[in-house]
Amino acid sequence: MSANTKDSTTIIRVGPEDSADALPPALPQFEHVGRFWDREHLCYAAKLLPGEYYVTTTGEQISTVLGSCVSACVRDRRTGIGGMNHFMLPRDASRGNSSWGSAASAATRYGNVAMERLINDILKLGSRRDSLEVKLVGGGRVLDGIAMDIGARNIEFVRKYVADEGFSVLGEDLGDVYPRKVHYAPATGKLRVKKLNAVRNNTLFERERSYLQALDREPVGNDIELF
Repeated sequence: MSANTKDSTTIIRVGPEDSADALPPALPQFEHVGRFWDREHLCYAAKLLPGEYYVTTTGEQISTVLGSCVSACVRDRRTGIGGMNHFMLPRDASRGNSSWGSAASAATRYGNVAMERLINDILKLGSRRDSLEVKLVGGGRVLDGIAMDIGARNIEFVRKYVADEGFSVLGEDLGDVYPRKVHYAPATGKLRVKKLNAVRNNTLFERERSYLQALDREPVGNDIELF
């Protein structure tokens, strides 16, 4: 799925590729997120790891790789301000009943927290709820040997969340058995999704399984690198 939303958004050009110092300034809460010059798409991009989210006010793209994780791509259609998250489990047990076991505290590795923080940060920049549009991607069944389909649970959660909040969902690429490489441009709303060859991504699957096992034993704040 690659969906384009036609509007009058002005794309902000963000500097030459050859200068590392030319990276557009990130909002203060996202200075830890890795960013780079994307030579394929000729723009700056932020690369999300599991449990991260990113909001931009410039022409940056946001990229990630998803297995059973899900990303919500959210933007204000009037201003082009928007962002993306990347979460592994639907809900943090510290915020109510959950079948996923107890968690140390809230973190954006969980869908309910990741959605709240992404949307709230966009709204704090002057966006209106009725101007927000959403695209959803990920949730593949990629982990063999695990009884519950984590991707399906993530999909169930995120669909219910956006429906309950009354957001406009312009498109989705969810489920199936493939990992995905994702590129999202909030300024235009363009979402590029490339399904990856599952046979060649055993390392990705093992890292996702390890990340899942670590969620219950790692305190929030410790980085668990997946991709």
